[in-house]
Amino acid sequence: MVVYFYTKPDCLLCEEALSLLETLQTLYNFYIEIRNIHDRDDWLEEFFLHIPVIDIAGTMLYGDAIEFTKIEQLLKKI
Repeated sequence: MVVYFYTKPDCLLCEEALSLLETLQTLYNFYIEIRNIHDRDDWLEEFFLHIPVIDIAGTMLYGDAIEFTKIEQLLKKI
């Protein structure tokens, strides 16, 4: 399974969210695809005000609402 992680450079909240994902990788089998929102105009337009954004099987978690337990609940459903 692939988890899409939308981020931008120099984003402290993004670094914290990525750390949560990497910790959960030790418990669950998934790949993190890191997507810099500045690489594509559509990502920049959609996610600029919401980063970091985690997309797990179409369910999106945004910004400071990203928490270990919320991510884990989504991973358990997959």
